[in-house]
Amino acid sequence: MATAPTPGAAPAQASRMNPWVLAVGLAVVVPLVTILVLNLGRDPRSSRSPLIGRPAPAFSLAPVGGGAPVGLESLRGHPAVINFWATWCVPCFEEHAALTAAARTFREVQFLGIVYEDEEATTRAFLAKRGSSYPSLLDPEGKTAIAYGVFGVPETFFIDGTGRIVEKYVGPLDRGTIATLIARAKGGVP
Repeated sequence: MATAPTPGAAPAQASRMNPWVLAVGLAVVVPLVTILVLNLGRDPRSSRSPLIGRPAPAFSLAPVGGGAPVGLESLRGHPAVINFWATWCVPCFEEHAALTAAARTFREVQFLGIVYEDEEATTRAFLAKRGSSYPSLLDPEGKTAIAYGVFGVPETFFIDGTGRIVEKYVGPLDRGTIATLIARAKGGVP
């Protein structure tokens, strides 16, 4: 038995998709899915910096606690590890022991810490409590961090003996990763 239409009700229409909505939706979704798929196998801690393969930006910074400024030029002829860090950074705290041990193990490599957006007194207290086997330098205006393209900490740069940046690593380092990246800085294959 058929029912009579309700007075005043609009007749039912078959729903169909608006072609413009479909086109706009696809224009947004397809590029996003493509970007995600292309980056599936990428290590999020390895950052392809435009500085890789180029000379490391020069700097001359005072050490924490005072003393003569230390410059990049003084590291020439040796591979170097430059770690940007801060006392308020939890991952920096986690990697500190690994960096200190690596600096003791790899004597032929120069290690430097560059303090990022932190106070000297706080940094001195941190280093006094936890120790260090390499100098930490103050970057009070952040110019060195800007020159290296640092956007957060920890970020670590591995530099070869000629002063060229070989690798940039974002995030806390462990001993194995440090050893692998030092091998690259020394001209090894890994």
